[in-house]
Amino acid sequence: MPVAPAIRVDPADDLLVALTDIARGTEIAAPLIATEKIPAKQKLAGRDFNPGEEMTMYGVVVGTATKPIAAGDLIHTGNIAHKSSEYSGKSIDLPWKKPDISAWNERTFDGFQRHDGRVGTANHWIVVPLVFCESRNLDMLRTSLGKALGYSKADPYSALANNLTDAYRKGTDISDLATLRVDAPIPAPERIFPNVDGLKFLDHGLGCGGTRDDARTLCGLIAGYINHPNVAGATVLSLGCQNAQVQLLQEELSSRAPDFNKPLLIFEQQRYPSEREMLNRAITETFTGMAKANDIQRVASPLSKLCIGMECGGSDGFSGISANPVIGHCADLMVTLGGSVILSEFPELCGVEQNLCDRCETAELATRFAALMKAYNARAEAHGSGFKDNPSPGNIRDGLVTDAIKSAGAARKGGISPVIDVLDYPEPVNKPGLSLLCTPGSDVESTTAMAGSGANILLFSTGLGTPTGNPVAPTLKISSSTELCTRLPDMIDFDAGAIIRGDAGIDELGIQLLDLVIETASGRFIPNSVHLGQDDFLPWKRGVSL
Repeated sequence: MPVAPAIRVDPADDLLVALTDIARGTEIAAPLIATEKIPAKQKLAGRDFNPGEEMTMYGVVVGTATKPIAAGDLIHTGNIAHKSSEYSGKSIDLPWKKPDISAWNERTFDGFQRHDGRVGTANHWIVVPLVFCESRNLDMLRTSLGKALGYSKADPYSALANNLTDAYRKGTDISDLATLRVDAPIPAPERIFPNVDGLKFLDHGLGCGGTRDDARTLCGLIAGYINHPNVAGATVLSLGCQNAQVQLLQEELSSRAPDFNKPLLIFEQQRYPSEREMLNRAITETFTGMAKANDIQRVASPLSKLCIGMECGGSDGFSGISANPVIGHCADLMVTLGGSVILSEFPELCGVEQNLCDRCETAELATRFAALMKAYNARAEAHGSGFKDNPSPGNIRDGLVTDAIKSAGAARKGGISPVIDVLDYPEPVNKPGLSLLCTPGSDVESTTAMAGSGANILLFSTGLGTPTGNPVAPTLKISSSTELCTRLPDMIDFDAGAIIRGDAGIDELGIQLLDLVIETASGRFIPNSVHLGQDDFLPWKRGVSL
């Protein structure tokens, strides 16, 4: 009888992962036999369960049986309920063996050095409103400056729309799209300022109407972007009467950068005689500031200046055994090299809290992490939800049937190094090593937050595919399977599917991923999300978002 490819991630696990479709009656490992068809990515019972018994995967509790389950049965939402282990701060010191980094001892990356000693992996100018009332003025700047300076993205869809319009006007049959569609690449416009990588517009729907805490939090996030090492200067649009006042922004900026000296252009509309006068000034001064930013050039910089944010989105049943641990090994290498790593998405750390508490360097850090986790879940439960509701329909369909299963795999993005800091949104990263940052599990809210805290590269694993990017931080997509990489090549930058096939190990791919990070940080590799112009910016309005 053939042996089916299914694995236990941890020797103590009583749930297994199917690496391929398993037919009913297939022997998996004596005496375990599949009692029904087990699709790839799904979980199957490694033993018999009675109702109420705990189920483990990744070495932690991930659920309880809701009905009798036989060994070899498929695990699904009809027979498992979410459950995670209790946690209570730091209990032990966990040892950590640093990985070998001798291959990178002489390596550098080509970055943009800032006056405060930080180094950018890109050189952007940002335009951001303090309130949604300025969104139209933001669009005016985007339309005028973006096109004139060569930052408008090449757009085959406008070309197709123009072809359809022309055909309709001429009375041509438009049913044959093959004769009208535009498949050839559209040449990108030439940039006026070649050393300014992007003119980025950070629109949002906040700034007024919420609580005063909402306004300060938004200003803290915007201050993080203005002070970001990938940002050369900023244009800020204010109406004048909103909750998110210019003074709040200046206070938050001063707390992050007491010696801030980048160009910062602030335009408050209610102080001008007309919209046109304000926009004339904003366009002229932004152009002048960008011309100066164009004088900055890349120089060789130490790898310790890199700050990497770890993200997962559109996760599947393979994410936790391929893409995420590969990212985790890359994280451990970066920490050992003296760099900084951010692990966020607190709803997706549910069930591994005790491990993270024990990895904290001090009991105080563990206490803070536990308090943030419990307060966050309590807010969700007060609204009739909770961390248990984090998995999306796509997650569940592809094998992540409880939040604890999803979380135990998601946490592997952070590697196994010690936790040196615990940050609440939108606090900045100030120390080398692994920091935990309180954010939602929602992809764009989380990536927005990590960039605001200082991440100058984002590593984003996906099992189902997502185009998500960030306005200022280059975002690399790592696929959990080769099938996804082949099917969505315009989204994926790195394939971790060799883990599933057994063709490569986690450490080997983690090393390859770090090399790609260095190439990206140097501007020699451009991620697909950057090619697509995927500039997702979504501030977290501090409430219930999972």
